[in-house]
Amino acid sequence: MALFSGSLPLVPPAARRKGDGPGPGPSVVALGGGHGLSASLSALRLLTQELTAVVTVADDGGSSGRLRRELGVLPPGDLRMALAALCDDTDWGRTWRDVMQHRFTSRDGVEGSLDDHAMGNLLIVTLWELLGDPVAGLQWAGALLGARGRVLPMASVPLTIEGDLLSEVQGSLRVTTVTGQARLAVAADTGNVSNVRLLPAAAPACRDALEAIELADWVVLGPGSWYTSVLPHLLLPELRDALCRTSAKRCLTMNLTNDTKETQGMSAVDHLSVISRYAPDFTVDVVLADPAVVTDREEFERAVAGMGGRAVFGTVGVSTGKPVHDPLRLATSYNDMFGEN
Repeated sequence: MALFSGSLPLVPPAARRKGDGPGPGPSVVALGGGHGLSASLSALRLLTQELTAVVTVADDGGSSGRLRRELGVLPPGDLRMALAALCDDTDWGRTWRDVMQHRFTSRDGVEGSLDDHAMGNLLIVTLWELLGDPVAGLQWAGALLGARGRVLPMASVPLTIEGDLLSEVQGSLRVTTVTGQARLAVAADTGNVSNVRLLPAAAPACRDALEAIELADWVVLGPGSWYTSVLPHLLLPELRDALCRTSAKRCLTMNLTNDTKETQGMSAVDHLSVISRYAPDFTVDVVLADPAVVTDREEFERAVAGMGGRAVFGTVGVSTGKPVHDPLRLATSYNDMFGEN
């Protein structure tokens, strides 16, 4: 197709001005999905131009789930959110961010085929179908948005995440299998999640993602839904091996609340134990945590030391008290971390 016969386009000049934005900075790979990854990307794009997002591809709910089932494509939702987080704070960037995040809503009483689809999901899938290459499609989408960085899927095929749920039924313990990211994300409401796994178990990781991790100065894992956005990167064998082998420094960013629908009743130390259980060879240099979520600082510091790193505490949430990361505060903590190592 003639439109795509040339080289990949550069970022449109309307989105960038000479001297605009941060210097080159360290090469950083941020891994995760959903709102957690968006938070880290919104902070990191203020610090470096060498930024790569590696995104989970196990979503099976909402617009992404429908496109995945109907077209057999990677679920585009988390990839879309990552691209939107990398948009410049300019008229160009803000406009395209809003376009990507726009959702169609049918009129009352009408069941429309576009209802609840995100425009960005449709755009990404269109590029995939035209180009036949998920990575190239995301590069074109990033160029259109003027994204400060690139976005890659963690795997080259759609993944399914499942786990065992231990619950009490009429005084007896029962183990049931919960399949799908949408269901697992709320499973802790009725029991304790354990034995999380990806299907297919030996799915191929994205080659470009493996290369980015190998060449990075820093790898940042989290924040995000612990079992469905953070842990999957350590469940995919090739990706886990790359994260364990890389010479890059590793940062694990904790969430701003421990008691979610996925991790009900878990402490900050329990979150670290999950990482160590599924990836015992994965070590960290730094674990970044807001002091508000660490009830026993000494116990937490010992757990971090057991993973080979040191705990860094900083207030990184918004001033309203909601469990949402503030991009500027998070960027400040990352910047201090980069400068100290």
